[in-house]
Amino acid sequence: MSGHDASGHLHVSPESKAPYAADVLERLHADAAEVIARYPQKRSALLPLLHLVQSVDGYVAGRGVSFCAEVLDLTEAEVSGVATFYTQYKRHPNGDYTVGVCTNTLCAIMGGDLIFDRVSEHLGIGHDETTEDGRITLERVECNAACDYAPVVMANWEFFDNQTPESTIGLVDELRAGADVRPTRGADKVCTFKEVSRVLAGFPDGRADEGVGAGPASLLGLRIARDNGWVAPGSASASAASTSTTTSTSDAKDGSK
Repeated sequence: MSGHDASGHLHVSPESKAPYAADVLERLHADAAEVIARYPQKRSALLPLLHLVQSVDGYVAGRGVSFCAEVLDLTEAEVSGVATFYTQYKRHPNGDYTVGVCTNTLCAIMGGDLIFDRVSEHLGIGHDETTEDGRITLERVECNAACDYAPVVMANWEFFDNQTPESTIGLVDELRAGADVRPTRGADKVCTFKEVSRVLAGFPDGRADEGVGAGPASLLGLRIARDNGWVAPGSASASAASTSTTTSTSDAKDGSK
C-alpha cells in the first residue's frame, strides 16, 4: 500500500482530490480560521471543519481531508479516521436530501421496516445509495431519537413523525420535485444537505427558533409531573419543598414544647 493510500485517500475518486478553486479555498480558509478560534487547541476543531468541507463538496472529498489536515496540523490518516467513524460524514457524493428511516426496534415494529422497503422500491435504491438525479440518499437509521412518534423519518435531520409508507413516498417525491417541504417539528422547511452541513460547522442560519421544538407526546410526562407536583430529587424545587417541610416540622416541635 502506498503512503498516499494510507493517508486516507484509498476510497475516494481522483476527481475528489482535485484542488479547490482559488475563491473557494479563500472562503474555506476564512471560515476555518473563525471555527478554529473557538477552541484552545486547534485539533479540537476537526468535527466542525469536516462539516464545513461537506458544505462545499456535499461530502468529505479527498481534498476536504487534505484541507482539514493542513489547517489543523494533522495527518490525512488522522482526519480520515475521524471522517470514517461518524455516519454524518459521507465519503462519497451524497444527495441533496438524506432521508433516514428509523428501523430500530420500536419504529421497526410500528412500520419502519415496511416504510424503508416501500421507499427503497419506489426510488430504486438501497441503504446509503443515491437516486440518479442526485436528489435523495436513502438510509436505514438505528434511532432518530423520537420514539414517542414512531415510526419516524428524518430528512437532513428534520423530523417527520408518525409516518406511513405513503406519506414518506410523498415526502421524497416532493423533495425531488424541488418543493418547500415543512417538517413535523423544527424549522419551517427542510434545507439541503450542504446548507445543513454549514450550520453544523457552526454558522447559524437564523432559523433555530422556527416551528415547534417538542410536541404533546414528548411533553406528556412533564405535564403529568406538574399536575401531581412531582419534582426530581436534588432539584431546586425539591430542595425548596424539603426546606419548607423541615421548617414546618421544626415549628410544630417548637410549638409543642
